[in-house]
Amino acid sequence: MRVLLIEDDVTLGEAVRDHVTSGGNAVDWMTNLDSAASALSTTVYGLILLDLRLPDGSGITLLKDLRAKGITAPVIILTAHDQISDRIEGLNCGADDYLVKPFNLGELTARILAVSRRYSGRPVSIVRIGGLEINATERRVTADGEVISLSGREWAVLDVLAGRPGAVVSKAQIEEALYAFGSEIESNTVEVYVSRLRKKLGHDRIVTLRGVGYQLVSEA
Repeated sequence: MRVLLIEDDVTLGEAVRDHVTSGGNAVDWMTNLDSAASALSTTVYGLILLDLRLPDGSGITLLKDLRAKGITAPVIILTAHDQISDRIEGLNCGADDYLVKPFNLGELTARILAVSRRYSGRPVSIVRIGGLEINATERRVTADGEVISLSGREWAVLDVLAGRPGAVVSKAQIEEALYAFGSEIESNTVEVYVSRLRKKLGHDRIVTLRGVGYQLVSEA
């Protein structure tokens, strides 16, 4: 998932960026409203982490503008202002959740997972399909009761597929998940990681629909 972090505190920004990146996400970090607006004009984000008090204005202004433009990306507000009025205004303007600084990074991860599941239509963090069990919260995969060890990139690909079990996921959607790791995506990168997953999970668990995408299914 690609995340936009809008936070002007350098120490906190670095901590949040590194923590969210370690979870297999790509993070673009902006320190003011102007640069954030520029990023939003060119990039589609799966989540926005928004500070309210920024050098060039209020994060509420940006939030209102996003919703007015029909941008539905989930927004979690991060702010040091623990005022009920701030919370109410943020939620009324379209924010999905609210964290008051200082906060535990583990709690931030839990909030991100909860918001992401609501938007992806995945009501629970555990997906079972055939003998395969995928626990998104613990990032643990078992096949017929056996724990399967996955690399970060392999997990990123599987997590995208598990978000829509039985549905077709495009190659572009998988490439977006792999951009989180910061290196260039070669033309065959998706095929390479799908192949690795098949070797670990079973060759029939991921079906290729040529020219369309990939599908996570029960073994034939």
